[in-house]
Amino acid sequence: MSYQGIIEKYRKHLPVSAATPVVSLKEGNTPLIPVPRLARWAGAPGLRLFVKYEGLNPTGSFKDRGMTMAISKALEEKSRAVVCASTGNTSASAAAYASRAGLRCVVLIPAGAIALGKLSQAVMHGAEVYSVAGNFDDALEMVKKVSATGKLTLVNSINPYRIEGQKTGAFEIVDDLSDAPDFQFMPVGNAGNITAYWKGYKEYSDLKKASRRPKMMGYQAEGAAPIVRGEPVKSPQTIATAIRIGNPASWKQAEAARDESGGRIDSVTDDEILSAYKALASQEGVFCEPASAASVAGLKKYAARDDAFARSAATVVCILTGHGLKDPDRAMAVMPAPKSVEPRADAILKELGL
Repeated sequence: MSYQGIIEKYRKHLPVSAATPVVSLKEGNTPLIPVPRLARWAGAPGLRLFVKYEGLNPTGSFKDRGMTMAISKALEEKSRAVVCASTGNTSASAAAYASRAGLRCVVLIPAGAIALGKLSQAVMHGAEVYSVAGNFDDALEMVKKVSATGKLTLVNSINPYRIEGQKTGAFEIVDDLSDAPDFQFMPVGNAGNITAYWKGYKEYSDLKKASRRPKMMGYQAEGAAPIVRGEPVKSPQTIATAIRIGNPASWKQAEAARDESGGRIDSVTDDEILSAYKALASQEGVFCEPASAASVAGLKKYAARDDAFARSAATVVCILTGHGLKDPDRAMAVMPAPKSVEPRADAILKELGL
């Protein structure tokens, strides 16, 4: 039988039953790509380094793993509409899966803080999109109040079914490697994903499907690093819009994942994020959105600070949460514009120095 999505693949590990109407776009099953050149770039050439490319999910981000669960359960519970706050990827995913399920989808976005590639997806899938004067945290507070009326189902990551779906990313990594990695590096925004991956690793470890649990290494953008600072950031600022969040909904769970695993949550600058963003694309052929590259930027930062890690042969996975085409404007802004050349072979060869 052909691949049917994460709910069918991991049904026995998920809170579904025969009565659950599965809403799927065949999400999951994303590649775990070895990236040895990136390990050298990061200053840790001996690492057995992989990237989990979640940008190859149906709507281009890891959100689809959680959304197949959230929308399936909303349908099972006879909901007629779903609502979310979003910096982009959640809105795209919620709109696509709601469309698939025949549900109404309402999205609140922070004004001027969403990449057009993501907004275009939500609009095309038929979501009712409202721009809120404020940041993501303000929008999230609004949807919490709206959903509390019982008229709409909230599908942000505070919905526990989202976490259940997203934990399957950890299952896939263990299935591919035949064990858990030693370290996992990942971006941290609203902190649902680090929470979910840790849950998945713990469950597989408890079932003896993995002999170890990885150290969970989470990285926030420096201008949006409330967990690192130890207090909410009222006006978070970063070019990595997907993690431009000042008061994460899963803050305590992220700290638990860090502490239980012996990992860390740190921050990286926008310049470090953009450097990793460009290195992934130019050295390994993997185009991710800027927020995704926080994981790789974090890896390089950690390797520079921990010589034993940098010289080790540890198995390491970096999570790339979204595709680069989510935010093409950023790519064009950081790379040189195409050169103008006369339409002659000799002119092109001259430009190439050949």
